[in-house]
Amino acid sequence: MKNKKILNDPVYGFVGIPEGIIFQLIEHPYFQRLRRIKQTSLTHFVYPGALHTRFHHAIGALHLMQEAIEVLRSKGVSISEEEAEGACIAILLHDIGHGPFSHTLEHTLFRGVTHEELSLLFMERLNEIFEGQLSIAMDIFRGQYPKQFLHQLVSGQLDMDRMDYLNRDSFFTGVHEGVIGYDRIIKMLSVRDGELVVEEKGIYSIEKFLIARRLMYWQVYLHKTVLAAELMLIAALLRAKALVKLGRQLAASAPLSFFLQREPTREDFGQERNNLLEQFARLDDFDIVSALKNWMDNEDQLLAFLSSSIINRRLFRLEFRSTPFEDAYIREIQQEVLEWSGLGEWALDFLLIRGKESNSAYTKSKDEIRILHKSGEVFPMSQSTDYDLQSRAVTKYYLCYPKALKKGL
Repeated sequence: MKNKKILNDPVYGFVGIPEGIIFQLIEHPYFQRLRRIKQTSLTHFVYPGALHTRFHHAIGALHLMQEAIEVLRSKGVSISEEEAEGACIAILLHDIGHGPFSHTLEHTLFRGVTHEELSLLFMERLNEIFEGQLSIAMDIFRGQYPKQFLHQLVSGQLDMDRMDYLNRDSFFTGVHEGVIGYDRIIKMLSVRDGELVVEEKGIYSIEKFLIARRLMYWQVYLHKTVLAAELMLIAALLRAKALVKLGRQLAASAPLSFFLQREPTREDFGQERNNLLEQFARLDDFDIVSALKNWMDNEDQLLAFLSSSIINRRLFRLEFRSTPFEDAYIREIQQEVLEWSGLGEWALDFLLIRGKESNSAYTKSKDEIRILHKSGEVFPMSQSTDYDLQSRAVTKYYLCYPKALKKGL
């Protein structure tokens, strides 16, 4: 057993960080950047305690991965030291590709490149820096390693990522509906035919996990005020990019200026990976907040309004409906927006935001949770419980607009 550094985590207590490559990765500037990226974006506008970071989450997920590996080994599952280290590195770095405010600006700073793809690009670069020590981790992360259960621990419907973020986000928001029996679920894990399974006696803990995930999405992640704030942030960055494209000079940090002027594609990352990763690795929440504070006094009326509204928490109203909004209702609000703002129709894209959000706590389309029954047979979760897995998918349509409109008074 390698020597370990000890961290005091508010959720799990003392957690061990193995010395060697794992500790070296945590010490690397690419990973330290995660201290400056909030785990739940602007959720603290509703739940003031939700100020935890991607760094917290990654360390927590690493801790749970270590526990899961220990449990599986105790049940006779063969996991070598190299494989254990690879799985720990994969879960540690699974979110390293997140940009400022996590998911919120993922498709705003550049299009067509997901945070998972960026995480893999960072892994590739770190693998070069650390002379091939991340090769197994990258195979596990991609799902290309022969022992598929290791990938399922990193990315699946019952992975250590979800285990930690539900537990951690519930802790920091104070939303107790998200509390899950993560320790019992981990102790119920096993492997059959190379696939991750859960022993039958843990099935009610799995049901609680699925319910908690659904409740957390609508009560926290997709809370209408949180969503309104995130949509406003996206609108502000899009307006800033539009102004830069018109030749306007905007006060911003060097890395943010870089991405306001450019919109790298997947092909760009393939051709100039190292340069783009270095620029991206310098970008975090502080760049965005600092820019918004500067833009509050910008001569562009719309950018100034959006920026000051976010900084001072003067958030838009957001209406949720279970069915699409009627065209007549949308046109009515559009007219009010135009009259209220005094701007042209071009401003509607920034001041009247519409769309939909969907969430399904469980999907049967692929990679179902597999239950190991006492008979020794393995069945998918959908055939192992009387819990209704059919009706968990929910779609809500939204309209988001300034509260100052007459309709909001």
